[in-house]
This record gives sequence, C-alpha cells and structure tokens, in this order.
Amino acid sequence: MTTDRSLLEDMLSDENLNKAYLQVVRNKGAEGVDGMKYTELKDYLKEHGEEIKEQIRTRKYKPKPVKRVEIPKDNGGVRNLGVPTVVDRFIQQAIVQILTPIYEPLFSEHSFGFRPNRCCEMAIVKALECMNEGYHWVVDIDLEKFFDNVSHDKLITIVMRNVKDGEIVSLIRKYLVSGIMIDNEYKESVIGTPQGGNLSPLLSNVILNELDKELEARGLHFTRYADDCIILVGSSKAADRVMANVSKYIEKKLGLKVNMTKSKVSKPNEIKYLGFGFYYDRYSQLWKAKPHEISIQKLKEKIKKLTSRSWSVDMNYRLIKLKQLIVGWVNYYRIGYFKIKAKEIDRNIRFRLRICIWKQWKKPYTRYKALKKLGLEEWKCKTWSNTRKSYARCASTFLKVAISKEVLKKRGLVTLLDQ
Repeated sequence: MTTDRSLLEDMLSDENLNKAYLQVVRNKGAEGVDGMKYTELKDYLKEHGEEIKEQIRTRKYKPKPVKRVEIPKDNGGVRNLGVPTVVDRFIQQAIVQILTPIYEPLFSEHSFGFRPNRCCEMAIVKALECMNEGYHWVVDIDLEKFFDNVSHDKLITIVMRNVKDGEIVSLIRKYLVSGIMIDNEYKESVIGTPQGGNLSPLLSNVILNELDKELEARGLHFTRYADDCIILVGSSKAADRVMANVSKYIEKKLGLKVNMTKSKVSKPNEIKYLGFGFYYDRYSQLWKAKPHEISIQKLKEKIKKLTSRSWSVDMNYRLIKLKQLIVGWVNYYRIGYFKIKAKEIDRNIRFRLRICIWKQWKKPYTRYKALKKLGLEEWKCKTWSNTRKSYARCASTFLKVAISKEVLKKRGLVTLLDQ
C-alpha cells in the first residue's frame, strides 16, 4: 500500500495522471466555466502540465469555480449539478485513483454505490435477501439535498483519519470551497460537495460510511447506494424506533438533514428503491423485484417521444435510438420481473412504428410499391394503399399483417422481451 509520505507524489506520477486523463476523456462531459472541451485537454496538459504539478506541490494551485447546472426532477423541483472545468476533473480523478485503494477496505459490505465492481443490482439483491429472511418492514430515510448539505469541516475531519498527507487534504478542501458560478455570478460554497465532480462520489461514501458503521454496530440489516439507504427490520415497532434513532444520529452526528416528509416506514410493496418496486410471490413465497410503476411510466414517455409520427427523422436513426433506450433499460432492470409489461410495451412500440412508416410512405402509389415489395397480393396492395382510414385504424388492422413482427425485427427493431 502507498505510504502517507509518498501519497502526493503517487498522485502526481505519470502513470496515475495518464490513467486519470484517459478516464476523463472516456467520460466526455460538458465544459466548465472556462469553456475548455475535453478534446482540448491533451494539448493543454502538454503545455501546462508541469506548471500545474508544481503549483499542487507548493499548495498554490487554485481550482476554478464549478458551473451550476439545474436538471429538472420528476416532482417539479430541480437537481443542482456542479460542472468542474476539464482540468479540475482531471486532477480530481487523479486524487480519486489514489484514495480509492485506501478507502475500499474500510467501506461497508452493505454499500454499493460509486464503488469498483459494485452496482445497483447488488443493492437490490441484498434488499431481497433481507426481506426473504423475515425483515418485512422498511425504514426509508431520505437525506434532504445530501450533496448540498455536507459539512466541510465534518468531512475533512473524517478524511484526515485515514489520509495523513497534508497536501492531499489541502487540495480536497480547496475543491470543496472553490465556489459556484450561477449565471456568471460567483457564489461561495460554504457547505456541500458539488454533485457532478469526479471527487464527490468518493467523498459521499467517506461520510456515509460513518452511517454504515453505526448501523452495523446496532446490528441492523440495510443496503445503501450513494445516499439512497433502506433499513429492514422485523416489526412495525422496531421500524418506528429505528427511524427515530437513526434520523437523530444523522442530524446530530453527521450534520446532515433528514427529509421527514419523504422518509417513511412501510412494507416492501409500498416503496420505490433505485427505480425498483417489490412484490410478494405467493407461489414461491418469496419477495421479488420488478421495475416500479413510475419507472415504467418514464420508459413509456421516452418511447412515445421516439415513436412520435410528428418527429421527422430517418427510420434507421429512430430504430437506433429505440435500441439504445431498450437495451439500456432492460440491462438495468434485468433482475426484476416485467414480462407482462414488456409484452404490452413491445406491442405499443410496433403499433406506433407502423403509424410512422405509413405516414412516411404518404402517397397511395408509394404505399402500393412498398406493400408490393413486402410480397403482398395485388388486390391487397391496391385496396390498402388507397384506404382513407386513420393512421391508428390502419396500424391496428391490415398493417399488422403487412408490417409484421418479423418484418420490423428484420428492419432493426429491438424488443424488451427479446432482451
């Protein structure tokens, strides 16, 4: 393991910096306040790389403020993201790569977010294990704007327990207080760690590991993915007690805020966790996971946009975008049961695509030629190409025969069920 005295030099080593550069370029990302694109980083580092390293060694390096970006949330609010400059993302990534081997052995087995070789699926599997061991009451504690409310002093104190290198700690603090640019106006960052920087995920795990250790010390069953944590207990009374005690610990000891309006005690089938819902299967007598209704509704809304007949794009492009959406969604929810929903959604996608295709063919003669090319009988081609029925009526009747499942699949349509 790296010694504390060489931690800074290890961070500034060519091997570590090259690895950090490749990761930043791989991640791409938007420009920060200086407008520099990730594609310009290589040339910039060639010219200023040694100067930056010397500034870091002498504690003279000053990070630029992060650019505030607001991402709309489903509930009507916004999520504040802080976009650091490409150079600062590069330096933060170099820090993360050095600190990760130090912290990984210290982190809890119940923590799954932003960690190597761990993912959301593991958090869901862990939750199901607890449910099927008899812990049927869920304490769902919502941390109010976690990334915006982290105490700098508390965080640095926790970091210094395991990172003794003053230069590294000083650099981390500089990133915490680098400030925020909101509509070209500078604002001090006296609290919080900007959600969007390379360093923030690791720092969030560092402070929330304190919560993990407290829950373990109390002998509680839980699973945590970043700031999404659920605790599973055996009774309603125990759940109420845990909710009160753990909320008190989070606010008093960690200096974070618990959103009591969103935090709740409930049964597994009443919660939404990482996009999943849970249900009790009477045949196997086990709790199982499925995509939550809200997650399915979001998918349907995205599909509706991609299959809108008013969206004038090439069919190949439309099918590529659909494939990206469907493959990504199924890969995320693959451990959940959604066969019935998948059939329903696939059927709707085919219906909407038939409308798009029928509209693109537009004129009777174009439709006639297209139907003929699909191998349909002469009388069908003539009759169907001259129909005055609505798009929806056509898509739900004869187009189901003309543009069949097989035809759409051959054209490039990917279905949820096939994944």
